Amino acid sequence: MSGDTTGASVLIAGAGPVGMTAALALNARGVDTTILEAEPKDRDRSGSRAIYIHGSTLRTLERIHPGLGTDLVDEGLIWPTRRTLFRGKEVFNRTYDSPGGLGDIPHFTSVPQVVTEQYMLAALDEAGIEIHWESEVKGVDSSPDGVRVETADGREWACEYLIGADGGGSTVRKEIGANFEGDQSANHFIIADVEDEEIDDNHHDLERMFHYDAPEAGGRNVLLVPFTGGWRLDIQCYEDDDPEELSSDERMREFVRDIMGEEYENDVKWVSTYRFLQVKADSFVDEHRRVLLAGEAAHLLAPFGARGMNSGVADADEAASAIAVAIDAKTEAVARDEVELFAARREIAAEYNIGAAGEALEYLQGDDPVTVLRKEVAAEIADSFETAGEWLDDAPYGPHGTPPIVSTGNY
Repeated sequence: MSGDTTGASVLIAGAGPVGMTAALALNARGVDTTILEAEPKDRDRSGSRAIYIHGSTLRTLERIHPGLGTDLVDEGLIWPTRRTLFRGKEVFNRTYDSPGGLGDIPHFTSVPQVVTEQYMLAALDEAGIEIHWESEVKGVDSSPDGVRVETADGREWACEYLIGADGGGSTVRKEIGANFEGDQSANHFIIADVEDEEIDDNHHDLERMFHYDAPEAGGRNVLLVPFTGGWRLDIQCYEDDDPEELSSDERMREFVRDIMGEEYENDVKWVSTYRFLQVKADSFVDEHRRVLLAGEAAHLLAPFGARGMNSGVADADEAASAIAVAIDAKTEAVARDEVELFAARREIAAEYNIGAAGEALEYLQGDDPVTVLRKEVAAEIADSFETAGEWLDDAPYGPHGTPPIVSTGNY
């Protein structure tokens, strides 16, 4: 790299929710930062994407930029009812008087990712944090003294630390020599946004509903979740399904009509098909402990339990904490240790989340005879034993635990 160089304390590659969280978290800790984003300012953000924000994520956002978490709560929905059907028969139904719990920050809120990003962009503007649009990272050269970054617009940057939050195809990850390791789901999945302008906290039918082997969908598993502005429809395909054919306009109208009712069949606004990856970078930091990976640049998860964006926000906050300490450290050893502790903690967290999402994935699409029999028996006795129905309702999302906290790692 050569030519004029722009200096910055910390650079962040990527202006998605993870990159923007990292910037706000660094700003809250008194560290100046700049975001480099590959796409233009008027980028297309079609689709609801990550719609379920955990309470822990809301608390993190509120802590690093007061008002951000509560704004998202005000904007989002908290559905009070969980309902599950097994081959058309209801096996579980529970409505909570206070589904979000008590206090300003609820257990969760349901809001489209594009709305979350709009609030984050406003927070960045309030904090005076600059985003350089159309500045895709093309080269990364780290050393014991810092990082040099080259962007597609021909600029060169020098910084003390770089956070790679540039998504699953991360250039930053590739540039530091880290590699994804893991598996891909055997089945395709279809997700669709179905518009409902009347949906709000007082909607008469506000519920999260899961269908095992739904007759309305040809025996496929179906998840239906409300969010601000509409409904997320998630259909698990069979291995021999043609996802392009199933996601065609005609077939999606049929699915929506049969699952949700005729009044919704012309309200499909966005459809996507994909297989879920369950992968983790073999290292979340570079050899010089100057580059840190966060979010999908570091790991990709199946969506069960809504661990993707939420774990990315935790990555970003911990990366910011490590960098803030490292920048002020009086010895190189302390600076390295902070970055290595970040890597150890978040790698363990990613392993846990991949395992938890994988457990749900295997439960849903696996053909283990014992699991299949357990589901069938639980459905049979659900009318008499509520715990059987609750197990059927809960299992598709994986375990409820949190990642273990570590004080040392693999470094």
